[in-house]
Amino acid sequence: MHAYRSHTCGDLKAANAGDTVRLSGWVHRKRDHGGVLFVDLRDHYGMTQVLADSDSPAFAAMDRLRAETVIRIDGRVKMRDASLVNAKLPTGEIEVYVTDIEVLGPADELPLPVFGDQDYPEETRLAYRFLDLRRDSLHNNIMLRSKVIRSIRNRMWDQDFTEFQTPIITASSPEGARDFLVPSRLHPGKFYALPQAPQQFKQLIMVAGFDKYFQIAPCFRDEDPRADRSPTDFYQLDMEMSFVRQEDVFATVQPVIQGLFEEFGKGRRVDADWPLIPYAESLLKYGTDKPDLRNPIEMQVVSDHFRGSGFGIFAKLLEQDGTQVRAIPAPKGGSRKFADRMNAFAQQQGLPGMGYIIWRKAEDGSTEAAGPIAKALGADKTEAIRDQLGLAEGDAAFFLGGRPDQFEAVAGRARTEIGRELGLIDENQFKFAWIVDFPMYEKTDDGKIDFSHNPFSMPQGGMEALQGDPLAVLGYQYDLACNGYELISGAIRNHTPEVMFKAFELAGYPASEVEKRFGGMVKAFRYGAPPHGGCAAGIDRIVMLLADEANIREVIMFPMNQRAEDLMMGAPSEPTNEQMRDLRLRALPKE
Repeated sequence: MHAYRSHTCGDLKAANAGDTVRLSGWVHRKRDHGGVLFVDLRDHYGMTQVLADSDSPAFAAMDRLRAETVIRIDGRVKMRDASLVNAKLPTGEIEVYVTDIEVLGPADELPLPVFGDQDYPEETRLAYRFLDLRRDSLHNNIMLRSKVIRSIRNRMWDQDFTEFQTPIITASSPEGARDFLVPSRLHPGKFYALPQAPQQFKQLIMVAGFDKYFQIAPCFRDEDPRADRSPTDFYQLDMEMSFVRQEDVFATVQPVIQGLFEEFGKGRRVDADWPLIPYAESLLKYGTDKPDLRNPIEMQVVSDHFRGSGFGIFAKLLEQDGTQVRAIPAPKGGSRKFADRMNAFAQQQGLPGMGYIIWRKAEDGSTEAAGPIAKALGADKTEAIRDQLGLAEGDAAFFLGGRPDQFEAVAGRARTEIGRELGLIDENQFKFAWIVDFPMYEKTDDGKIDFSHNPFSMPQGGMEALQGDPLAVLGYQYDLACNGYELISGAIRNHTPEVMFKAFELAGYPASEVEKRFGGMVKAFRYGAPPHGGCAAGIDRIVMLLADEANIREVIMFPMNQRAEDLMMGAPSEPTNEQMRDLRLRALPKE
């Protein structure tokens, strides 16, 4: 017999009754039923109930076992009494009578239990992640992640993509976040960077003639953490294709992502209709470039109804250039109690509140508008607003005004909150949308022009588009949104050196700086570069949605905490003096 097991803890069935077996695993739970000891023995594959009574030579040893001790047992498989069958376990028809036991790995007293679903502080869970990973929910999430990655690989190979690996130590490149720098011992004073993405390398793979590339790529960004973003590293499905336009990338990606969600979505509906929504339209209707289309609410501009009206706050506001008033419809939200809750929500977001109109039944049976705004606007204007928004008796609308870039984000969150409160969001589905026509440039706080997204994207209109106002230039850039999250970001690339130099010039990079920072790619483009494009899909975020988790750390095996610390391994740590001397570095004292 094998030294540790003849079967796994998920193998044994009724057909094994009478067999002599050997199992190894962890003591998941121990129970004493009046002289009979029961242990749920757990391994990666499942759980088997084993038992010993006072006649068993293993009884005394079993009595001393602590939870999570690793043991090896020998025993005989017995059928359970019919009334004791556990239909929830694949092994629930049988149990194993223990005749011999060996402790393979003793366990100290646990800092957090593995058995049960107790909610422990995240800092404790991360410090003892190896224990946390033994718990069913997290163990299942990590197994789901592995299956998703395997399915991605199969789907990409089935579409004639080839998997390549790109360097981890490389040069710094502007990708929208801070680099992690790596000092060079052989070149004192110089630094490598961990790649924020394999962007330049995958474009060079296209220039090299490989046509279709993909990789499950690690990416490194020194970012502030969020619930849906890791602060240090993450994995993405990275892909690139030659001789394609935007619609070709979409047609390639959809069967991969849709297939994943159909395969692992636990029966939730997967919408096959993926609309193309321009970036500006998405901000207007949803207040975000990653809209949750499960929520049917669409915001509308209602400025004309307030311009020169009796509602002085908005009327005066609209006298300023670049301002507008938007309405958030709230079907079935026509109660003062609900309006007060939404006002409180707006105040939590840093606003004074949200104006509102409620439509209710009047004494004469007609529909009338109520609320301070309704009184100031009058019946004709409130009726025009109701007609524009398609609302009826029992409905409401909420209003925000000002410069859109100052209130859009809050409006988007309010739309989500209203949809959630009113039960309008169908939680049992996945809805996707391509967000397209992103602006190439934005104005920074100090008034300069900079890239708003990927700097290597092709501007719509090419060189001609770059001769006018930079803020009017759109790029062939696109994101895929699903249920309020960005899953994919990509672009058709700028593969022409002259256009690339001009695009960077508008963002303040002279030709010499472009040659210095991206010399390899510029050089390659001078020797015949095909039109190409691609995208990257965030694997962590995809698994988070499939696992129905709200925190991305629940689907990453060894995540950092929210301060970008590895509590289990003690990173970041202070280097030794010898390491610093080798690198010719000196650390400044803490401020």
